[in-house]
Amino acid sequence: MKNFNHIFIALFLVILSIFFGNAAQAMKIGLVDGVSETTIGVSKDSEMISPLHNKSFYTLKAMKPYLFKAMGGTIAIELNNQWFNLNISRVVIKPPEKGFVSVKRRWYRGEFIVENRNGSLVVVNNVPLEEYILGVVPSEMPSKWNYEALKAQAIAARSYAIANRGKRASHGYDLKDTPEDQAYGGATSETASTNNAVMETKGIVITYNQKVIPAYYSASAGGHTVNAGAVWSKDLPYLKSVPSFDDGVKKNGHGLGMSQHGANNLAQQGYNAYQILNYYYNNVKFGRLDPAWKL
Repeated sequence: MKNFNHIFIALFLVILSIFFGNAAQAMKIGLVDGVSETTIGVSKDSEMISPLHNKSFYTLKAMKPYLFKAMGGTIAIELNNQWFNLNISRVVIKPPEKGFVSVKRRWYRGEFIVENRNGSLVVVNNVPLEEYILGVVPSEMPSKWNYEALKAQAIAARSYAIANRGKRASHGYDLKDTPEDQAYGGATSETASTNNAVMETKGIVITYNQKVIPAYYSASAGGHTVNAGAVWSKDLPYLKSVPSFDDGVKKNGHGLGMSQHGANNLAQQGYNAYQILNYYYNNVKFGRLDPAWKL
């Protein structure tokens, strides 16, 4: 294994049990926000459930597009070229096991929430954490990159998700599906290599003082990462400026934390995922999420 010349990287893998005050079942990812109408489909016959009574009131047929729209403060659905007001502001679409839901011409795992918020529609993917990460890794990093870099990306993405859960609660979800938070392409984006990287690192997160950190990362830092204070009003102890090992790649992003191009370069030199992350995040350890959180 090659070394970073005079830079010594110590690998501390401490498996901790990280507890949360409120056990979470899933991540809520905002896919559509502030639109008047949207089209949704399902891969298998799926139930449309009223949260008011927690009962199914209609079955969406497989491989058929359904148009939903905001109607005043409620939701309407187009059936046989006619609009029917559901007279509720929120519905849940629950596919059967191994079923998928289609939004924005992509397939997604998990349940879907369609809600009328202030006169426009919000579509939220309510998905188990690990299934969410399956759709993040290939959307954030090329799936053909070094496998150890993919594993580092999975751990960083999982840590970011946990630390930022509830970030956009005022919109009815936790995170957006864009690089404003993390790019998330659902099941359509999944590949064998990235799925394996996620499964091999299942539940593992980056911690500082026994708290999961928001493991910021960017495509490239242009030769050197930056301290948090260079981007925000204050520094963070786990984000220190270091050579980014992405020389020759133009800076792309805020330059905080892990450089994705740098991570791939280091992996090509023989460093594993934990060594890569220990290099980009200062004085951190690794923990495993409490099994009580249904991953």
